[in-house]
Amino acid sequence: MDLEHNMSTAPDTAAEATAPPDAPAAEGREKLPLLALLALATAVFITSLTETLPAGLLPAMSGDLGVSESATGQTVTIYALGTALTAIPLTAATAGWRRKRLLLTSMAGFAVANTVTAVSSVYGLTMAARFVAGVAAGLAWALLAGYARRLAPERLQGRAIAIAMAGIPVALSLGVPAGTYLGKVTDWRVAFLVMTGLTVALLVWIAAAVPDHPGQRAGERPGMLRALKVPGVPAVLFVTLVFVLAHTVLYAYVATFLGDLGMGDSTDLVLLVFGAASLASIWIVGARIHRQLRQLTVASTLLVAVAAALLGVFAEQTAFVYLAAVLWGLGWGGVPTLLQTAAGEAGGEQADGAQAMLVTLWNVAMAAGGVIGGVLLDTAGSESFPWTLVVLLVPVLLVVLRARAHGFPARRADA
Repeated sequence: MDLEHNMSTAPDTAAEATAPPDAPAAEGREKLPLLALLALATAVFITSLTETLPAGLLPAMSGDLGVSESATGQTVTIYALGTALTAIPLTAATAGWRRKRLLLTSMAGFAVANTVTAVSSVYGLTMAARFVAGVAAGLAWALLAGYARRLAPERLQGRAIAIAMAGIPVALSLGVPAGTYLGKVTDWRVAFLVMTGLTVALLVWIAAAVPDHPGQRAGERPGMLRALKVPGVPAVLFVTLVFVLAHTVLYAYVATFLGDLGMGDSTDLVLLVFGAASLASIWIVGARIHRQLRQLTVASTLLVAVAAALLGVFAEQTAFVYLAAVLWGLGWGGVPTLLQTAAGEAGGEQADGAQAMLVTLWNVAMAAGGVIGGVLLDTAGSESFPWTLVVLLVPVLLVVLRARAHGFPARRADA
């Protein structure tokens, strides 16, 4: 994820070139290019769904690939590892590429990787395809939010990023449950083939409707290590690493967790409830983030922690499982937007470097979550997942609360 500044009150830079900021003509041109932004949102949807789709298909995939469910769960890990290992070097290597060319290249990588995943019956080949998908994700996340920002007038850049990032909760609310249901009534391979078809359609859409922009000149490219010295950036990066790790431990094995509760046939419905709540969360965050980033981050952490505690104590009661799914979705849905905004604002002039590091840590956390979840599943059983979340979220909450001056400030400068 290339995570840019999320809010600004400056006028449209394109309008500035031809008229004063307060001119009616400039104000009239301050509108969002929705067709292009929706194409970017679809790209975000594909990257998010490709990453998380195995979570709802683990039992069927493990049977066909001839490996355990914990081993199949590593298809999420290897994807995240591909992104974590390549996001920074590939972002640096392609920084001068034109943005449209880079986006088309990354999405073509998804088409190839998902096709190979769909037809493979060999675990090693499937893992290789998932790694390639992760590499493509590293390229995509390194430009999507920034691309959305550059497509919009400066006053509307936060809204443009929120539209593009809406692909994440849509993937959670519609994509994963739909893919899970499709895999249940047909075959899990069909779900991945549908992803390929959607990606091919998106390539045509991008080529036709998304304006191009140049890459960065050599002197503009971000310095990663300099960002670590900026107050607030380390706090945001720590919260990203641990929060995403906590979430992934359970989410990567949610089908197995529900199966152990006797709710395996309801996995798609539970994910639908979770995703619908995630959609509500991103709407709430998009409306309030400009003035309440700190409060929203605290609320998100507490909601996910309460959801995990409910799953730990009342998992045998179906109603509480659905209640936990609602709270989990409300807590998690806005987290990508919250963290991208926090990283961009804390980083200041080093925002690009901070965000590139956030992309890497996000995917390191997802890879680690897949591994830790697999170890816990084999050694302590799926019932250990909720309590692992609770333990991990304690330091997240403490860091957010302590980062009052920088990172998650109590009063934002532009409020």
